[in-house]
Amino acid sequence: MHGVKRVRYSAEALEARRIQEEQKLKEYLALQKDVLTRKSQKDYSPEAFKLTTTLLSSNPEFYTVWNYRRLILLHGFFSNLPAKEKKDMLDDDLDLTLAVLKKYPKVYWIWNHRSWCLENIPDEDDWLKRSWDRELGFVEKMLDADPRNFHAWSYRRLVLKSHPTPPPDINEIKYTTRKISANFSNFSAWHQRSKVLPKLWESGELDETQSREEDFELLRNAMWTDPNDQSVWMYHRWLMGSNPSVDLLTREINCIKELLEEEPSCKWCLESLFHYKKHLLRHNADAQLKKECLELLEQLKNIDPLRRHRYEDLSVDLQSS
Repeated sequence: MHGVKRVRYSAEALEARRIQEEQKLKEYLALQKDVLTRKSQKDYSPEAFKLTTTLLSSNPEFYTVWNYRRLILLHGFFSNLPAKEKKDMLDDDLDLTLAVLKKYPKVYWIWNHRSWCLENIPDEDDWLKRSWDRELGFVEKMLDADPRNFHAWSYRRLVLKSHPTPPPDINEIKYTTRKISANFSNFSAWHQRSKVLPKLWESGELDETQSREEDFELLRNAMWTDPNDQSVWMYHRWLMGSNPSVDLLTREINCIKELLEEEPSCKWCLESLFHYKKHLLRHNADAQLKKECLELLEQLKNIDPLRRHRYEDLSVDLQSS
């Protein structure tokens, strides 16, 4: 790493490190063998449970062991456990997943086990609601730490769906607006927005026309800030819809042309111009418009040679249509 002084180790120190790592590997493999043997024997004892804790703390990607741990809880503890003690055990497992998520925030199996714990909390004394309330706060902290962690965004959707009394959808639009405004290059936040807005439009909570225009303005700011960010252009296509009007297509094409004048080598400007001009061709099979589409594909072949064959195929399809 730049600015970090290289440390030279003696042959003795390197050998000592090798022996230490070899011993750690030996211990890990012995633990793994012990746990898997117990699993095959359907050992649901407290000792087996403790061993899964040790193994998962070392290797939280071992999904088989997460599955085994759940079997131990279901068949070894929960069958004769009072509701309060069952909740306490699940809270302990939530603490375990929290500890490993801090170090491994993008391991699917940790998030999966966390949701399983919440789904199995007894619904007494408002425990369930309080647990999901706490979980929403937890996932917001995880997204504060890494706003683009798609595992956390996916988990957030699960929390909102599973919550017995979820917050109103309009709150989620405000939340995604904050995340996007802090960093336009947040594909997951844009995606979340595309999941929530249709529900608000359908329910009448938001006026669709006004809401779309506000998002087009947000997108223009994002495009001019970082025209090479794919997530912005993908959301723009979603917002345009599958059958945009000629007026909307013309307006957005002109906006993108203006940006292209400042960023002539921007692949996404060229791709979007081709995409929307091709839409215009559906309304008006104009020879000049088709020629412009073909010219855009030629430009794309030059600035994006790795996808040259794709643009050639598009050109052939367009000429034959």
